[in-house]
Amino acid sequence: MSETPERSGATRAGSGGVLEKDPRVLDPTPPERGPGLAPGGRAHRFWSARRIPAALTALVLLGASGLLLYDVVAVRAGHRAMTWRRTLARELASRPLDDIWTLVGAGVAAGLGLWLLLLALTPGRRRLLQMEKVHPDVRAVLHRKAAALALRDRAMEVPGVQSAKVRLKRRKAKVRAVAHFRDVDEVRTDLRSASEQAVVDLGLARPPKVSVKVVRPPRKG
Repeated sequence: MSETPERSGATRAGSGGVLEKDPRVLDPTPPERGPGLAPGGRAHRFWSARRIPAALTALVLLGASGLLLYDVVAVRAGHRAMTWRRTLARELASRPLDDIWTLVGAGVAAGLGLWLLLLALTPGRRRLLQMEKVHPDVRAVLHRKAAALALRDRAMEVPGVQSAKVRLKRRKAKVRAVAHFRDVDEVRTDLRSASEQAVVDLGLARPPKVSVKVVRPPRKG
């Protein structure tokens, strides 16, 4: 069955049978990236939802505020304040500021506050590596374990490599290999070249630096 020009996104021009592209129809195939195609902009990290810290903080604040509000209402109704509030008020009024427990409590409170600020100001998700952004509406990430596995597979393709292990961080990739039948220096050179090319092929926005170490297998007996 032949496709009509209206459904294929083309219009017939003249009687010569030449089909022209209809500008109103979008082309589903993306253009190949070349020297004249600019990238889609800076690749930003994905932000973590921080559901567990947010839930714990909300529960603690809800419980403390609810308990304090209940005690205040009870006092307004003519009842005595709870023992914990009377003890806390007495300790705060009589205990000096240079007391060891006062300093410990202040340090714990300051540490929790700094931890919450750190969670609020940092994106998290350090296991996800941002890939190079080639389209303004598309964001892609690569899991660190998948990237390390790809680097390990590329290292195993180097002649002379018996086994390989890769430790990948956000700024550095450590490749450790065991060579068996080739010279260690030759294997190291080929492995460095293959690993650097593999990092480029991953398409990461911030490619990590490659560190290569090649050793001989341990002798038996």
